[in-house]
This record gives sequence, C-alpha cells and structure tokens, in this order.
Amino acid sequence: MYICEDDKKQLADLSAIVRSTIMIEEYDMTLELSTVDPYELLNEIQDKKNFIGVYILDVDLNTDIDGIELAAKIRQYDVSGTIIFVTTHEEMAHLTFKYKVEAIDYIIKDDPIKMSHDLKACLKIANERQSHENLQEDIFTVKVGSRRRSFHYADIVYFETSDTPHKIILHTENSMTEFYYQIKDLEKIDPRFIRCHKSFVINKQKIESVDLKNRLVRLSNGDTCLVSVRAISKLR
Repeated sequence: MYICEDDKKQLADLSAIVRSTIMIEEYDMTLELSTVDPYELLNEIQDKKNFIGVYILDVDLNTDIDGIELAAKIRQYDVSGTIIFVTTHEEMAHLTFKYKVEAIDYIIKDDPIKMSHDLKACLKIANERQSHENLQEDIFTVKVGSRRRSFHYADIVYFETSDTPHKIILHTENSMTEFYYQIKDLEKIDPRFIRCHKSFVINKQKIESVDLKNRLVRLSNGDTCLVSVRAISKLR
C-alpha cells in the first residue's frame, strides 16, 4: 500500500488510519511507503513485477503533477491496482474520468470523522479485491514499450531468448510478445516453468513429447525447443 500526500500532518493521519485498520481487521496488507513526493512513489513501484497495489493519493500535491496525473502514471505500472483519492477539491472529481484512472472513491477531507470512515470502507473493498485476485489464476505481467501486458500462466507455452540482447520472446498458442527480461528469472516465477536450455524456459504443462535422443521437446503449439544435457533429468 502507498500513500502520497503533500501535507505532512495529513500524511501522518492517513498513515495512522491505514496502519490501525490493517492491524485491527487483520488485512493481508502492509504500508510500503507514505511520502510527500509523487516521484518517490513512482520510483518505488516501477521495477516491481506481478503485483497489485493500493494507492491513497491527495489530488493537490503542490508539484508539477497532481494526484490524478500521478494515478495515470501509476496505471502504466499497475493496471489493476486500487486507487483512492483524498482531497479538499470536490470539483476536480470529474478529471478521474478524463484520465481513466478508475478510482474506487473520491474522499473529501472536510470532515475528519467521515473521512476516516470512508477510508476504512475503501480499505475493506481493497482487501476483498486482493483476496479475490489471490484466488484467481496466477498472472505474469510485463512492460511492452509504454504499456503493461498480462498473461495467465496457463496460456504461456514457453519463453525464449531474442536475437535482441536482454530481450525475451513469450509464446502462447497463437501469439508472440517481446520484452526486456532476464531468462534466468523466468524459471522462478512459478513451479510449472522449467529451464530446459540456456535459451528456453518451457511450461511443463504444455509438453506434448520429449525426444531424449535428439534432445528436443515438442510443445502444445507445435514448436520444438532444445534440451540441454543437464536438463534431461528434469524432463524424464
């Protein structure tokens, strides 16, 4: 969970509400960062992979971007995160539609008691959403150009190294997607993925046949991948 609020007292108040609510309700959440600097928040999340966050954002941040613009930037890294706005500027609520940031609430700060009540209600919704996401099939999310793309693990057939240095090609049954990644890290994302060769990580659930003599594995989309001597024992 992340909070961005330019007023230090209000930042402390919001953080206290969040921490106490998480503790009392025993939500599976942690407050990762509370900051007055929107760019600190962006730096914190830009390298994270396969995560869904909760963001409490003040609208007026007294910087070169406001909270709604910050939310739009957050969406470049976290397309499914829960965004909650807190503000004194009720008249700016319509901008959330303009920027298509899909916030779950626009909480007005004027009444501290009501603000606390509304924020706790939003945290309950966010917790229910995340619990639901955890029950769903695992998803692999990567940055492709300026956009984020998500793939169900069950749809991924295999990964291979690209001719472009430091790039990987993800193969599904009928598509290919190229992105920057380290192949050594792909085997770690889920037990169903195994590295069968220095250039290939395959989904073992997609294996159709294994030719141990020629050290080849045929996959469900018809492609074949090389198998190293070291990896033969994994495929027996």
